[in-house]
Amino acid sequence: MDKRTLGTSGLEVSAIGLGCMSMSGGYSDRPDRQEMIALIRAAVDRGVTFFDTAEIYGPYANEELVGEALAPHRDEVVIATKFGWDIDPTQRMASGKVTSRPDVIKHVVDGSLQRLGVDAIDLYYQHRVDPDVPIEDVAGAVKELIDAGKVKHFGMSEAAAGTIRRAHAVQPVTAVQSEYSLWWRRPEEDVLAACEELGIGFVPFSPLGKGFLTGTIDTSTSFEAGNDIRATIPRFTPEARENNRAVVDLLAGIAERKGATPAQIALAWLLAQKPWIVPIPGTRKLHRLDENLGAANLTLSADELTEIEDAAAKIQVQGGRYNEAGERMTNL
Repeated sequence: MDKRTLGTSGLEVSAIGLGCMSMSGGYSDRPDRQEMIALIRAAVDRGVTFFDTAEIYGPYANEELVGEALAPHRDEVVIATKFGWDIDPTQRMASGKVTSRPDVIKHVVDGSLQRLGVDAIDLYYQHRVDPDVPIEDVAGAVKELIDAGKVKHFGMSEAAAGTIRRAHAVQPVTAVQSEYSLWWRRPEEDVLAACEELGIGFVPFSPLGKGFLTGTIDTSTSFEAGNDIRATIPRFTPEARENNRAVVDLLAGIAERKGATPAQIALAWLLAQKPWIVPIPGTRKLHRLDENLGAANLTLSADELTEIEDAAAKIQVQGGRYNEAGERMTNL
């Protein structure tokens, strides 16, 4: 697979990474652990070198899974994880509150290192901006971890352009991770411009709209309350899905002409935006992994990109991408 460099940092990764969150829950039932280990290793075999996890996924279970799966390939891959949530390590329970106090960051990094089985974390994101801790203090704490050899690169997630600039002035930010796709384009307002100016890579999560842009979800699809996060998201109500089908129809029309799938067109569109954008679609199925990775070999012409832009401009996506509580935790 082709490689991309995240901004001017020199951190080289596969053009498409693998988001591992759903491998330990979040979307319907928790999948079989050994099957997920096999899937991660299959991704390595197919040229994926960029894997995304976080201490909150589980909590802890996802880092343990990724660490075990990638143990035979530690020198071949880049592992990104995240800090920033209040978690009881004894009960392995999250309070739902963010915390990025420097003392907490310096403490929890050791747990992530142990679970991942690495000497240094390749890319360490602040998962959500903590409104109670100056971002300069957060960046300073990560800088100390970099100086100590425990972390190689600093990242931020769901952060506003101004916050990114303040952090970058203390410790250069290698990558910003935020939701970005044809049905959520807020990063285009100012975050992408800030990344380009500062030499920061951009990592879109949910590049397939939490599965919606694959075309496999319709108004009859059910999401299990308590097990599937989409059950809490306004964008996934039956009424919103009916309206938002227009985005899928747009992708499907292009896909049919190119012998591709809607998911591949959605990912190829992201890859065409900037050479330092690296999407991390998640999946728990091998055939979907192969489908997603196939997007790296798909080229959209200038005319096709214009066609997508013109059509997308006429579509008003309905429903929030988070519920109100979730959106309040972003810094955008």
